[in-house]
Amino acid sequence: MVNAIVKEPDGVSRCFWACGSDEYLKYHDEEWGVPTRDDRWIFEKICLEGFQSGLSWLTILNKRENFRKAFANFEIEKVAQFDFQNVNKLVKNTGIIRHRGKIESTINNAKRALEMQEEFGSLAAFFWQYERRLEVPPMKSSSAGSAMVSKTAESTELSKELKRRGWGFTGPTTAYAFLQASGIVNDHMYGCEAGGRCRKHRTEFEIPKPK
Repeated sequence: MVNAIVKEPDGVSRCFWACGSDEYLKYHDEEWGVPTRDDRWIFEKICLEGFQSGLSWLTILNKRENFRKAFANFEIEKVAQFDFQNVNKLVKNTGIIRHRGKIESTINNAKRALEMQEEFGSLAAFFWQYERRLEVPPMKSSSAGSAMVSKTAESTELSKELKRRGWGFTGPTTAYAFLQASGIVNDHMYGCEAGGRCRKHRTEFEIPKPK
């Protein structure tokens, strides 16, 4: 059995997965699960979750700055204007994941994101509709393996809606990872100090409403 919470030498209790590297630790403590309404950040996150499919998140973290440079800092309007020349350049970029389908999907998703902003007022207003319908307590399992969840009813519903709207590489598991990362779901485990901070952020966070 693997303990779901690990107390590090610095005295901080964290989710077990955060303790594998300095990059994971920083990401866990400062970003993962913090509620946001920043559309640029939201777009970056869902695109990177798509690139992560089939890979480790650490691989993405290590390449994140390269991704930002390659995709115009994930500024939605700029990415939506990328053309086949940009695609051909990106598939030769060794600093990112050179998967043509995922690259083309990111450009397509930027166009779909612009449509969503026009309809809802912001990406945040759309995605926050998929917050869990009922309050779910933090995970309490002592087994890290059994504590992990890969998808939920909300992420499956979100995935279906994104597919209907023409988005790519946003299956239920990718959608759930995005919901966790953006704070729409707080899946820090019971006893994790960062999880407590995220819950506090959520009580102070005003959900953006569709226009």
